[in-house]
This record gives sequence, structure tokens and C-alpha cells, in this order.
Amino acid sequence: MTIRVVLVDDQALVRTGFRMILDETGDIEVVGEAGDGTAAIAAVTRAKPDVVLVDVRMPGMDGIEATRRIRGLPTPPRVIILTIDLDEYVFAGLHAGASGFLLKDTLAADLVSAVRVVVTGEAVAAPSVTRRLIAHFLSAAPTRPKQPERLAILTARERELLTLITHGRSNAEIAADLHLSGGTVKTHVGRILAKLELRDRVQAVILGYECGLVADGDR
Repeated sequence: MTIRVVLVDDQALVRTGFRMILDETGDIEVVGEAGDGTAAIAAVTRAKPDVVLVDVRMPGMDGIEATRRIRGLPTPPRVIILTIDLDEYVFAGLHAGASGFLLKDTLAADLVSAVRVVVTGEAVAAPSVTRRLIAHFLSAAPTRPKQPERLAILTARERELLTLITHGRSNAEIAADLHLSGGTVKTHVGRILAKLELRDRVQAVILGYECGLVADGDR
């Protein structure tokens, strides 16, 4: 299967560089480009890609709003946020529905790997990295009331898994911790996401923090 990608960045040279890397893979095809958020919506609607790489900072409609609108489409593609550093814009992008983030100076192999990974429904960054990023910006944000009642729909086992996900544990690590098979963990994670109407693991980590599954001393 060929993975269809749209590139969104206000710098043409950046788009050209990424296109050259992705088009050489054989299984990834760049099917559209855009220089701002407004053009990105049109490009995504027209090309119907599987993955969109979006620069977080652009004139006009920025990458955060573009991500929110792209993820709100009837059949939304996965979104990877592009950034020059890990700042509050990255967290806002994740909250808007992005499946992860990449630094613009990332290695070519990591760029290709990220595109392939998000198509499967996984997050780009390692769970522990995503966890640290979310912890950092949630701790700096205004305190929000905890909403543990949101998790009442989960079974005890599912809540246990969500807690481990929030702590940055991968599926393999969770399987080892709970003496379960990898397939069983994957099934549980899928059910958790479906019950809580979450897009992916990144959204699950954010919700876990907002529901108080990680104590302040654990951050």
C-alpha cells in the first residue's frame, strides 16, 4: 500500500527537502503541498492523504488551527506536527488531534519511520518523551479540575492500562508488567480509545493527566 502524504510548511525549501526524502522510499507518495493552513485544508480535501506533515508556526492560519480542522474532517488523515523546538505550540498541536511531532532537523530515516508509524494508529514520539512533554506543559498550565468520572465507563483492568499508558509505558512494557500477551494489550488499548472516544495514545495520555491518573510527584 502506498502512503499518501500532504506537506504543509510556509518555506518552499523545507517542503522540497521533505518531498525528496519521502518520494525516494517507494511506499510513500507526496500528493500535495500547501504554504499555510487555509491552503492545507483545501489540499487535504482534494488529495485525501493518509498523513499530513504540518508546520506548527505559519502566517495566517497556523498549524494548530489547521490540525484541528483537518482532524475534524469526515475521514481525517493522521497529522504530524513539525517544529523547531519542543514548546507549548507542540502540546497545543497534540491536543488539537496531532498523532505526534517531529523536529524539523530530524534525520531522514526518522521522518520516513514517523510517516509509516502514524498510519498504523500509533504516536510518533516514544511514549516516555510524549509523557514528559505533556507533563511539562500541563504543570505550567492553569490548574484544571480533575474529571475522574470520565473514566467510570472503563473496567478495572482498562483503567489500570490507561494509568500505565499515562505513565509512558509502551504496549510491550505493559504486557510484561501485567503478564499479558501483546495482542491482549493491543485489544485493551483499542477498547479504551473507543470507549473514551479518543483518537490515539497521545490523546489518552492527555486525558490521563487531566483525570489525575498521574500524581504531581510522579511528573
